[in-house]
Amino acid sequence: MSGDKRPTVIKPGDGEAFEQEGFGFDWKIDGADTEDRFAVVHHTPFDPGVLAAPLHRHSREDEYTYIIEGTMGALLGDEVVEADAGSWVFKPRDQWHTFWNPVETPCHVIEVISPAGFEDFFRELRGVIDDPDQMVRLSERYGLEMDFESIPELCERFDLVSPDA
Repeated sequence: MSGDKRPTVIKPGDGEAFEQEGFGFDWKIDGADTEDRFAVVHHTPFDPGVLAAPLHRHSREDEYTYIIEGTMGALLGDEVVEADAGSWVFKPRDQWHTFWNPVETPCHVIEVISPAGFEDFFRELRGVIDDPDQMVRLSERYGLEMDFESIPELCERFDLVSPDA
């Protein structure tokens, strides 16, 4: 989409895509298309038993995750939840959270980000994902706080593997 105000159909395979270590990003609606009110990113199937991200929190945006297929496990603050296909999971700004696929079947989710802007974090992530110092600087620019030290405890607690394992 390109800021065009007419009805639009976004077909499977449309848009920019990127996959990294068992977790993918498929951009569907950018903030430029919604006057920065929201953005939509399709997280392509993430692998069973893989932690999607360390504990993290956003200072600028809320996230709404719709489970298309499979099951998503999540730690939202202190609450552990599992959400099946057809469910929505709300991750408000300033709440520590992470998520994973707790079952042996694919998990597809759609992420609605409001307000828009954070979808570009995923684009920039491609170039710095293997450089911890640049990753920290990128996170700071987007108002994202990440707790990388949470990864071993999360993997042990939920019987997961790190995405870079």
